[in-house]
Amino acid sequence: MGGVTFASSADEARDQAQQLLGMRVGNFPVTQVLIEEQLEIKDELFVSLSIDDATRQPVMLLALEGGSGIEERAAQVKRLQINVTDGPDLARVQQLLAESTVEPALHDEVLSAVRTLWDTAKRIEARSVEINPLVTTRDGRLVAADCRMTVDDYAVFRHPELGIDIARELDHPPTELERIAYDVEQNDHRGTFYFAQLPTESDRPVIGFHGAGGGGSMMSMDAVTKAGFAIANFTDTSGNPSSAKVYRAARIILSQPGLVGYFGSGSGVASQEQFHSAYGLAKAFLEMNMAIPAVIRLGGNSEDRACEILHDACADLPAPVEGYRKDDTPAFCATRFTTLVEQSSGRSDGMKRRVPEFVGSPSAFSFPINGGCVWVDHASCDEAATALVIKHGSMLLKADTSGKPVPAVSEADIANKDSELIACEIECRRAGRPVVFVDLPIEGIDC
Repeated sequence: MGGVTFASSADEARDQAQQLLGMRVGNFPVTQVLIEEQLEIKDELFVSLSIDDATRQPVMLLALEGGSGIEERAAQVKRLQINVTDGPDLARVQQLLAESTVEPALHDEVLSAVRTLWDTAKRIEARSVEINPLVTTRDGRLVAADCRMTVDDYAVFRHPELGIDIARELDHPPTELERIAYDVEQNDHRGTFYFAQLPTESDRPVIGFHGAGGGGSMMSMDAVTKAGFAIANFTDTSGNPSSAKVYRAARIILSQPGLVGYFGSGSGVASQEQFHSAYGLAKAFLEMNMAIPAVIRLGGNSEDRACEILHDACADLPAPVEGYRKDDTPAFCATRFTTLVEQSSGRSDGMKRRVPEFVGSPSAFSFPINGGCVWVDHASCDEAATALVIKHGSMLLKADTSGKPVPAVSEADIANKDSELIACEIECRRAGRPVVFVDLPIEGIDC
């Protein structure tokens, strides 16, 4: 039984709908059935609208002599540039109709369909809308027999009425972690974060993968796959992401059960400060008390500083965390990763997030930032600790009248400084004075 069936009665339609609802199409279960009227088609037309990136304006394609198979009849397709303010030139469409075989009685309906197509595309912020075919029926009607539209990814959040969960093309229904990751991306546009879970039905050990840059990430995936591992997910944080974004990406990766290791590697030539990623990764690994080995190839700007941060901050974790540079090939890193995994018996299942005891304490000081808050252990802040916090606080913190660290700028100015505050947290830990904690709970994982 295929995904399209024909019924000659209501009972037959009900039976076929029940069968369709038990099917899977690819990796997607059938959860809804669209029932449409069978049409007696006389003629087929074609009309579409898309954004022409070359001319930076909408363009309409119109064929009045056939819809199905239009790709093979390009000469019959008329191309109409559209003024964004005025919409389609209906006078020009009327002229084309007059030269066509479309019955004059249907001309006004075709014009209405063209205008409706434009209005719909504009309303939902579509990059393309295609009616193929737009048909005339034997009883004299004009019907859009099939319509497809593509909404601009960056406009989806303005159109909840469309019911689009994730504005990405996946070969499976979105998983809960993919939904969580998409929300992270939508709430923080500093750099990009892409997360997709992969099928891992094999006897290979399963690992988390964290890339930076598409091409380099795929090359790195090949290297670690050839080393004998199954990859639980594909993740890409690139475009100079914030430490907070990398932290959340790592936390989402580590929330997958059954991982025996964490492998990070990208292009190696990314034009982004790698220490931001190192701070975010170190924070995630420290909070989770990393029990599985991690190999992170931090190739790019400030890679030496990034590797030093990662090694030093994570030195006392139960499992080894090692950072490598761009000259260390993905194959070399995969070989080293294999050795570390073979020497470890840890799994991600048993790892739980750790929060310092002073969080929530009456003696601790806190202030809000976007997506969370910052806690400072005032009870443990002597003169040296306060000086350390101020030193690594990027001029965001100062000592109050009692000598304790507090914000030096307004609440609005410090709200989006999560990366700087994460750096302060990690540097204080490296100095043996863990008096700062940036609390960034992830909805769906922590709350």
